[in-house]
Amino acid sequence: MSDRRKELKLAYKLTPPPMGVYRFKNNKTGKFLIGSSMNLTGRINSFRLQLNTDTHPNKPLQSDWKVYGSDAFTYEVLETIKPAEISQDQWRNAVSQLEEKWLDKLQPYGDNGYNKQKRKATTHEN
Repeated sequence: MSDRRKELKLAYKLTPPPMGVYRFKNNKTGKFLIGSSMNLTGRINSFRLQLNTDTHPNKPLQSDWKVYGSDAFTYEVLETIKPAEISQDQWRNAVSQLEEKWLDKLQPYGDNGYNKQKRKATTHEN
């Protein structure tokens, strides 16, 4: 293998995959799911595999996939982090914060989407 090819192969292995927040949308109903991943490319592949094999954990989404078919859905990256601008130990936290931002902004719950609303922690004061 040439030195140049070895360099390119190493550079590819050292380059982090795109990380960030995505929207998976049912274009027939308008409902969508907001999610995040440390590997957006791998996530959509996994997502589609689960839906096609009827093993996706989100039952309402899985049901609509069966009803409307794969052509009714689109996948869109909403925002990514820039790994070069954040230390590696903060990548996961940065992605999580982006997801919270988009969940707050788009509110994909109930009739709007497939996400389940997280309960806010309550504090008890005495």
